[in-house]
Amino acid sequence: MAGSLTIVATPIGNLGDLSPRAAAALAEADLIACEDTRVTRKLLTRVAGSTPMISYRAANETNKSAELADRIEAGANVALVTDAGTPGVSDPGHRLVDACVQRGIAINVVPGPSAAVAALVASGLPTARFVFEGFLPSTRTARRKRLEALAPEERTMVLFEAPHRLKATLADMAEVLGDRRVAMAREMTKIHEEFVRTTIAGLQKRIAERGVKGEITLVIEGAPAPAEPGQLFDDADLVEMVRARIGAGASRRDAIDFVADETGVARRRIYQATIDAAV
Repeated sequence: MAGSLTIVATPIGNLGDLSPRAAAALAEADLIACEDTRVTRKLLTRVAGSTPMISYRAANETNKSAELADRIEAGANVALVTDAGTPGVSDPGHRLVDACVQRGIAINVVPGPSAAVAALVASGLPTARFVFEGFLPSTRTARRKRLEALAPEERTMVLFEAPHRLKATLADMAEVLGDRRVAMAREMTKIHEEFVRTTIAGLQKRIAERGVKGEITLVIEGAPAPAEPGQLFDDADLVEMVRARIGAGASRRDAIDFVADETGVARRRIYQATIDAAV
């Protein structure tokens, strides 16, 4: 009888955030697939577990996914974890999950900490709609190309960045995105946890003065929504445009139709504006 795969979210810093259900999943599994056995061993020590572990990281993810799926099909119950947070979110996990899906293997999830969501909800920026970008490319050309694609994005954007690349990334953001609001979450749930809520320019100045260390999540304000046609014209503008067409010999009806076509403003609004202005 086949076993199952359990995706287990683990703390992003504070070990006290390990849920009872996550602790049980780690202790009861036949095998734990983890990025760094030294990191996961600390969790096992906390829950008095002695579950065997196997390295499952970016460098061996492709080969190990098939091997682990084979072991699950043979009856093993495998728990998948990363060094911190939810597996598969900018961390190894997707290939193993996909391999299990393809084979019809049962998949369970023990939800929990996520740096992206934690930073988002504490940012003060809109949370109803957001997009997660993971890490931007490390080279300047590729990074700017990605930022240019994101520039019109209206949703709040969440991404990770390494401290040694933050200065260059912010410089590219300032040029490509403009000076938007931004929140930097650093070392979340750890002793030196810090939230900085400012603008891109403000964060650039802060980093230049103080430097930065630790794990960083950035939350960036989305682009403003495009103005609706009606927002570009007030009623007085519309009335003057109608009067100009009438002065050129058009009937009021034709003038209103013309202005509606040219501006994209609803005809009924233009009509009402002319009635109010006694045109």
